[in-house]
Order: sequence, then structure tokens, then C-alpha cells
Amino acid sequence: MSSFLYSEAAVRLAAFLGIFTTMAIYELWSPRLERAEMVGALKSRRWFANLSMVLLSSIVLRIVFPAAAVGAALWAQDMGIGLFNVLALPQAIAGILAFILLDFAVWLEHVASHKIPLLWRIHRMHHADNGFDVTTGLRFHPLEILLSMVWKAGIVVALGAPVLWVLIFEIVLNGTSMFNHSNVRLPLGLDRVLRRFLVTPDMHRVHHSSIPDETDSNYGFNFPFWDRLFGTYVAQPRRGHEAMEIGLSEYRGGLTAKLGWMLALPFRPGRSRRGQ
Repeated sequence: MSSFLYSEAAVRLAAFLGIFTTMAIYELWSPRLERAEMVGALKSRRWFANLSMVLLSSIVLRIVFPAAAVGAALWAQDMGIGLFNVLALPQAIAGILAFILLDFAVWLEHVASHKIPLLWRIHRMHHADNGFDVTTGLRFHPLEILLSMVWKAGIVVALGAPVLWVLIFEIVLNGTSMFNHSNVRLPLGLDRVLRRFLVTPDMHRVHHSSIPDETDSNYGFNFPFWDRLFGTYVAQPRRGHEAMEIGLSEYRGGLTAKLGWMLALPFRPGRSRRGQ
């Protein structure tokens, strides 16, 4: 098991570094928006805080769930439990179905994090970022990371999802989170085609608008199908990408890029996005 955990962690780290570096360079080469909080000293403070948060969350996750979702899949396989193991489906079919169902589960979890006040108190730290770039896709509170892993592990065990496909899903989910939060300029024609199959930065940026009904849209990370199917898809921000306010109106300025403030935010008073 220890050698397996080492290999899984090494593969995920290599994929993370490769995708992060690629998107960071792309942002420098062709930025979509150029705002004070996304360039210069303010960007440096945001990057330090956001990258510190992902490092802290990763450490906490490895301590509490050393094997994470992949370990849950391995355990279910060894025990012969879960829907796909009971049905003895071919690995390819079980893997594809598991990938699609896990993506829907993550979409559903994201919706719940906006609709349930207690979960929103934790998730709002992600939305409190006044900028929008590759590091925003890594800015999640350790409590949210832990709750998300409990949810995903439960789904993985219930499905009996194949180990390899769970690893692929975790890598893709992390990669698409960095991609669709990136401050990159895609040709409009490419964006129109791509967002039919994959959540693009322009599509997900709408979700980070400070206007509540736009924040409550475009929940997808990988597939855009769920938002279209359940009526939560919004094509463009009403003020346009250049003029839209990013983040939460109640949290503005440099404070939102301080690590201590970010960690304490779930325990601070504040209204929910639903006005509760």
C-alpha cells in the first residue's frame, strides 16, 4: 500500500506541476483581463496566499485521507463491493460510467455548497478572491477539501469505480479547475465550440461574478452538460467580461489575499448567497 500511495502521489504531483506551469505561462502570454488585482504586487500577494492555501489543504488531506479517492477505489475493489464490481462490468465501460457519474457528483456537490448556508460559509472563501486566474482554481479551504473527499470517496465505493479511472478523474478534475479558472484569452470561435464539451474560462468566469444570480450559475468543472440540463447555464456576464466585478461585493481589497483571513472566513458572520 505504501508504494502504491507513493506512486499515486508522484503521478498527481507531476500532472499538477505540468498543467499549472502551462496555464501560468499561457496567462502571461495571452491574458484575458488585465486588472490591478491580477498584475504586479497585488497578483504576487494573491498567488502567495492561494498557493499557500493549496499546500496547506494538500497536507491536511494527506494526513486525514492518505489514500484519498483512489484508495477508496482500491479498497472497494479488494472487498468486491460497489455497483460495478457486483455487476462485473468490463473495466472500460465501468470506467467511463464512473467518470461521468463522478463528474455529476462533483457538480451536485458544488450546487449544494451554494445552496446550503453552512456549506456556503466554507465555500465562499473560494469566491472571495477578487481576481480570477490559475491560482483561483486551487483556492479551496481545507474544510471544503476534506468534505469533498468524503463525498467523492463515498460515491467511489458505492459505484465500485475502477482504480485507474478514479486516478484519471482526479487528475482531470484538478487540471480542468486550473484551466477554467485561468486568465487566458481563447479565440471566441474556439470558445463557442469548446464550451459544448468542456467548461471554458469565459464560461466559468461568469460563476465568479459578484451578481448573485450569475454566481448561482455555471457550476461545472469538467463537463458543461449538467448546467445546460438543469437550467443553470449562463452564456455571458451581463456587464461583459471586461466590466464585470469578480468576487463577493462584501469582501473587497487586499484583505482577501491574506492567508489568516482566508482560513478564518468560514467562522466569520456573513450572509449566504440566497439571502438567508
